[in-house]
Amino acid sequence: MNEVSVSAPGKFVILGEHAVVYGKPAIALAIDRRFNMKVKKDAVFKINNDTADIKTVPHIRYISGKNGMLPVSVQMDSKIPTGSGLGSSAALSVAFSAAMRSITDRPLNEAEIAEEAFEAEYFAQGRGSPMDTSTSTHGYGIALNAQKNEEDRLWNITKNEHVWNISHIDVPEMTFVIGYTGIRASTGPLVEKVRKYKDRNRFAADIVDEIGQITLEGMNAIRKNDVAALGELMTKDHKLLSILGVSSKELNKLVNASLPYAYGAKLTGAGGGGSMVVLTDDPDKACSAISSHGGVPFVVKTGVEGVKVIEESE
Repeated sequence: MNEVSVSAPGKFVILGEHAVVYGKPAIALAIDRRFNMKVKKDAVFKINNDTADIKTVPHIRYISGKNGMLPVSVQMDSKIPTGSGLGSSAALSVAFSAAMRSITDRPLNEAEIAEEAFEAEYFAQGRGSPMDTSTSTHGYGIALNAQKNEEDRLWNITKNEHVWNISHIDVPEMTFVIGYTGIRASTGPLVEKVRKYKDRNRFAADIVDEIGQITLEGMNAIRKNDVAALGELMTKDHKLLSILGVSSKELNKLVNASLPYAYGAKLTGAGGGGSMVVLTDDPDKACSAISSHGGVPFVVKTGVEGVKVIEESE
């Protein structure tokens, strides 16, 4: 095959941020904002029609290295805002992994795509978990570090001393509003901040345990499509994350402004900036509240499929 078009979804973390670092469960949901990519064999590497040095694009460089550095032309069109904590780089890695497998006539094995894309993310960033790439690959929803029925287990991914167990969650279609603060915050310092707090304060360790329990309760709420219960857990989780010190005045402002029109709201991702998320059946009012308080809102839906080949040609 000489050419293929692939699409992979973005994601957000609905419950479990930071606690997942300590082996607690976390839940991520795929959203209907997608990273679209067309890849075709070429004489030299090109990105969006320009000759490219892939050493400057580490995700593509890593995956290309796993495919014999076959030169390709890559056209990218992302509907996932960069720097928003919604998994844009993971979706890029997942889409490119699937595309390279297609044009080299290899099976589109989800577990292998998720792991290869995770390794590309790790290569590019020097840290991370497979949560984003597993969600983008599989779609719908995934749970990390959660005890699930054996039939729901998807795959395990290991890296150094870490082992992540990835499971499927059935996710109904729900409407969320994302509020982007416009602030890009680095994950590493925030994770380190929580670690130091937890190490010196039993209260912080108890909060981490409570976030883990909330996440398990949230899994049950999602299964039952109980949006009221899920929203209440989201808001509670945000308060606990704020106590851990990973929220910000901008995130808190957007959360508080949106709550009158929501089942619940919280930061999503590492915190410090990035985005917050609102579960609502009145997205217009939630968007207006976020916009009027300095955020950039957009509506997303869940229950969407993962990576897919959407067009093939010889």
